[in-house]
Amino acid sequence: MNAWLILASKSPRRYELLKQLGLDIEVVPSRVVEDIVRAESPQEHVCRLAEAKAREVASEYPDRWVIAADTIVTINGFILGKPKNRDEAMEMLCRLNGQEHRVLTGFSIYHLGKRKSDHGAVQTAVRVKTLTHEEMKWYVQTGEPFDKAGGYAIQGIGSFMIESIQGSYTNVVGLPLCEVIQMLHRLGAITISEFGLQIID
Repeated sequence: MNAWLILASKSPRRYELLKQLGLDIEVVPSRVVEDIVRAESPQEHVCRLAEAKAREVASEYPDRWVIAADTIVTINGFILGKPKNRDEAMEMLCRLNGQEHRVLTGFSIYHLGKRKSDHGAVQTAVRVKTLTHEEMKWYVQTGEPFDKAGGYAIQGIGSFMIESIQGSYTNVVGLPLCEVIQMLHRLGAITISEFGLQIID
């Protein structure tokens, strides 16, 4: 039986980040509702959801390594999720306009059969240039903001508005690869050799 890693997310960006490393990936999206608990800090929020997603899918595949993640954008203490419509997308862009914000991703890795798991969170500071109303309106009309935390994609058209970043670029895309690979290796989920990365069954 071939070893493969389960990604508990339907995000094509997370899939491509892992796939480019040569890992065999199976996508099994989690059904966990991404709710907000008022008393939580942003880090507690993303870690709770990432762990819940990983546990749910791992319960269905106890003999496989499962990775899940949750990404949010925060600015001035306000959490930005994914805009549901054009008005919300414009509102988010207006909040980010000319400001620095934080992109926070919580990630969790589970293998129920081996009774191994861990989680972590990575934060990146991102500054958006000063945008004109026309630029924001055009970007919303591209349709790109609608399934992205914070309403933009740094790896897509939205790259035109990013003035600077401090920290992990892949974290802003949706998955902090450096930290995720380190955790997979530490848990004994993968081996790293001159021949590449290999998942351990």
